[in-house]
Amino acid sequence: MTTYFNEMYQASSSGKSVRPPYARLEDWMKSMPAELRHMKQAEAEALFRRIGITFAVYGEGGDPDRLIPFDMFPRVFTSSEWSRLERGIKQRARALNAFLVDVYGRGEIIRAGRIPSKLVYQNAAYEKAVAGFRPPKGVYSHIVGIDLVRTGPDDFFVLEDNCRTPSGVSYMLENREIMMRMFPDLFRENRIQPVEQYPELLRRTFASVAPDKCDGEPTVVILTPGHFNSAYYEHSFLADLMGVELVEGQDLFVEGGFVWMRTTEGPRRVDVIYRRIDDAFIDPLCFRPDSMLGVPGLMDVYRSGGVTICSAPGAGVADDKAVYTFVPEMIRFYLGEEPILQNVPTWQCGKSDDLKYVLENLAELVVKEVHGSGGYGMLVGPKSTKDEVEAFRARIIADPGNYIAQPTLALSTTPTFVAEGIAPRHVDLRPYCLVGERIELVPGGLTRVALTEGSLVVNSSQGGGVKDTWVLAE
Repeated sequence: MTTYFNEMYQASSSGKSVRPPYARLEDWMKSMPAELRHMKQAEAEALFRRIGITFAVYGEGGDPDRLIPFDMFPRVFTSSEWSRLERGIKQRARALNAFLVDVYGRGEIIRAGRIPSKLVYQNAAYEKAVAGFRPPKGVYSHIVGIDLVRTGPDDFFVLEDNCRTPSGVSYMLENREIMMRMFPDLFRENRIQPVEQYPELLRRTFASVAPDKCDGEPTVVILTPGHFNSAYYEHSFLADLMGVELVEGQDLFVEGGFVWMRTTEGPRRVDVIYRRIDDAFIDPLCFRPDSMLGVPGLMDVYRSGGVTICSAPGAGVADDKAVYTFVPEMIRFYLGEEPILQNVPTWQCGKSDDLKYVLENLAELVVKEVHGSGGYGMLVGPKSTKDEVEAFRARIIADPGNYIAQPTLALSTTPTFVAEGIAPRHVDLRPYCLVGERIELVPGGLTRVALTEGSLVVNSSQGGGVKDTWVLAE
């Protein structure tokens, strides 16, 4: 039977004791009667519904604006635990951006034989349209979401990198807002580092990478596909908090080597675009000609230095799940440092020896599509039926290069309010690292929790929920 690290309790001579970060939560937990817990849970759901914190799951019927399940029991880190994570996350963000500048430039890491060229240049996420272009401040990925899992007191692993448009930060902020509103006493009794400065740091990050042609204070906008997008709430939420305009492609146009926004007072020049649409839809003159979401001619302005796009087109080649296996080597190559945070051991099914191992041990492994996300296109072997395993085996054999495999990690658990009371549930963590003139990270992130007993899949699209994440002050 697998033993999981419980982040609240540790074994002791008397059976079990509370780990120091959770010391002040035990009394709170024990003193909350079931009736109060249910009342508070209903209050949280009502707040989420009133504020409009919903998400959609593509391809499913039913409610298109579904509430994401919110768990009231916070996840807690000490300042020393967080300090190590912060150093590791920033190190990784620096290396990933150095890699992107390199592979769209001279390709030194490939010339040095540290990463196979076909993994980069034949990658679907590699955009030839930006080859030879160096974006302002040398930053391709301005928001790096690093998905982390914990397996022991000092054991953290990076599950994957998100270098394009990692979502979920609105939940990080709203989880904190709702917890402070419902349990103000907890925040008076615990010294918890704030996260509410994130929108200001985000705005400052965007302003710091404005193009050289920008005159004065940069005009920043968020480009959204529209209200049918699953993350539209987050787009409008961040625009609101940053005090910038939320625009769709039809609100922008190109003229005279610049991008302009249509306003009631006439055209206004745009300097920085935080795009929340995929590369393929950014510019119909450069990418998909049938795109109605982008701005015709945008890429010409971008390449001529008239506007900055955050994150840059082509950044996705750095968060490919096959490229992921080489991030420790990127850290050594570009930074001359040893990785602070480790990768999960990974088998690439495109390699014959790895494929043989994966097929022989499929029922024990987690298998993912190289370009998959959101918990889709994956197999969790130990939690799957024999038929599901065999069906996935056929998919791997048909296209081995499209899959990677990893061991089933013993993800840590935290106490979670469930129907029958309080029980341990598996969690992961997505901090959001901002990269501009400076690299900044708020003390916290999005903790996702697998609400189904025994499940290791935390994605909201697969039934997972979210928690507030606390980092204690020293």
